[in-house]
Order: sequence, then structure tokens, then C-alpha cells
Amino acid sequence: MMTTVPMLRGMVSRSVATATGTRNLVPIAHQRLLQQRPYSQRKKTPINTGVNFVSQQEAWVVERFGKFKEILEPGLRFLIPIIDEIKYVHSLKELVIEIPSQSAITQDNVTLHLDGVLYLRVVDPFKASYGVEDPHYSVAQLAQTTMRSELGTLTLDTVFKERQTLNVAIVDAINQAAEPWGLTCLRCEIRDIMLPDRVVEDMQRQVSAERKKRAAILESEGTQQATINVAEGKKRSVILSSEADMAKKGNLAKGEADAIVFKADATAKAIRTVAEAIQSEGGQDAVALTIAKEYIEAFGNIAKETNTTLLPANLSDPASMIAQASTIFNNVKTMNADHVAKMIVEKKN
Repeated sequence: MMTTVPMLRGMVSRSVATATGTRNLVPIAHQRLLQQRPYSQRKKTPINTGVNFVSQQEAWVVERFGKFKEILEPGLRFLIPIIDEIKYVHSLKELVIEIPSQSAITQDNVTLHLDGVLYLRVVDPFKASYGVEDPHYSVAQLAQTTMRSELGTLTLDTVFKERQTLNVAIVDAINQAAEPWGLTCLRCEIRDIMLPDRVVEDMQRQVSAERKKRAAILESEGTQQATINVAEGKKRSVILSSEADMAKKGNLAKGEADAIVFKADATAKAIRTVAEAIQSEGGQDAVALTIAKEYIEAFGNIAKETNTTLLPANLSDPASMIAQASTIFNNVKTMNADHVAKMIVEKKN
């Protein structure tokens, strides 16, 4: 301590003599001096007055003749002045340590600048006093190196996605290394991740390209769905049209079948009626007379339908024609009544 102060005075005097850079050398030297001083000297320790009051959430480390004696808990505590010395005072509250901004290189060779915050707590005042010179500074340095090493295993695209994983990895690494120091790291939070301007521009172009890609995909999917809907509509229309035609043909066929059945029933009824009439008294004579009459009328209609007419040779002999009609009449009489009735009905139809 005594040798460091003259060095500081010499540095200040030399900086004043040069008349340049005098504003920067004093603060830098002061910072270096503070870093060289032990942590116990930077932390103000109370004077042993014999009767001491330890505050809540504090732990006082007491030495007797330069050797560790005990750790005082909160409350009223008695010590022997001069013999007992309050060497270290530790706060048992949760401490917040800022991790200064630093640069790190990702797996795909992109340089990032990031900083963070550590939340610590002293769990063993004895280890925090004698395990390391400055536990808080040591944890901050460990956090920086761990942060750089963890970022080296990640690519730029996964840094933002794996941010929570990165925080957990830093906490685990600090807890493993800080266990002999009597500290535990509760959590670590990365505050800012700053990228170079060139990388930011590339990421913006990538985001723009991704948006255009999604827009094109959505547009193509919409066109595809519209085409499918039109095809489905046409298919449905054809199916409904064919079903309508099938139903129409079925209805027509059913109508024709019903008409045929109705016509057949009517024909059968007519045949039965004629047959019953033939079987009645005088029915055979009436049928024979009707056939003979129609036979003679048929010859009369031949000349009306065509210019060329074939006539029987005995057309000038009425008696012969009557005899021929009588022969037909006799033949008809020998026929079955149902057969004759059927012939008559078919001829009329």
C-alpha cells in the first residue's frame, strides 16, 4: 500500500508535465489501484469496540491473532478489543453484478457484443473470505469467459432462440466453479445482444425474403385450393346431373311399365269379355258374320290404297264370294272362342 501511493503520485505528476492526456491517466491509475487492493480492504469493516451489533443479513468474520476464530451472526456480540479483529463483513442478501459488454464469436464466425446481469448470494462466509481474494470480481470474470465459450457453440440463428439455454449454461458453469468460493449464482440474464450493421442489414433482407416466400406460398396454396374447389364443384354438378337423368329414366321406365301393365290388364279384360260373349248363345254366329263382313270390306278398301290391285277371279260372282265367306264362317266356328276373341281384339288395336 505504501509503495503504490508514490507510484500514483509519480504518474499524476508526469501526466501534468506532458500537458496531454492528463484527464485520462489519473482515473485509469486509480482503477488499477482499486483492482490491486484486496477485496477485504475495499470493504469497510467495523472497529471492534468490545460490544458489537451485527446487522440482519450480515456475517462478520473474526480473527484472533491473525487466525480465523468465528463468524458472528446478527445480534449483540462481545469481542475482546485489540486481540479480536473483525476481518471481513459479508452481506447475505442477493447481490446484483453487471457483466460489462464484451465481444464474442459465434460458430458461424459472426462477432456479437453482449452484456448481462448476475444475481449472486454468499452461502458460506468462511469460503468467501479465504477461498478467493475477490469473489465478486472472480465470478464476473468467470461469467464473461463462460459466455464467450457458450456462444462459440451456437450459430447466429440459434443465439436468440437458445437465449434461455445460454443463461442456464452460464449459471451451471458458475456454480461449479464458485462452490469453493462460498457463492451461488441464482440466475443470469443477458440484457443486450448487439450485432454489426452489416449483419443487421443481412438479417433484414433475409426476413424480407422469408415474408415474400410465405406470401408466394400462400398465394399458390390459395390458387390450388380454388382450382380444387372448382373441380369439386364440376364433379358434384356432373354427379347430380347424372343422378337426375337416372332418376328421370327410372321414372319414365316405371311409367312405361305401369302403362304396359295397365294396357295388358285392359287387353286381358277385353279378351275375357269377348270370349265370354262368344261362349254365349249366338256368339259363334255373330263372330262368323263379323269376319265375313270384314273380309268383304277388305276387298273394297284395296282399290283405295294403291293403283295396282289383285282381285280374286270370282269377283263378278257374288254368290261365289258369299260361299267363300260362308266357308270362313264355318272355319271360324270350329276355332276356340278365346283364340278368336284375341284375334278380334288385336285387329282392333
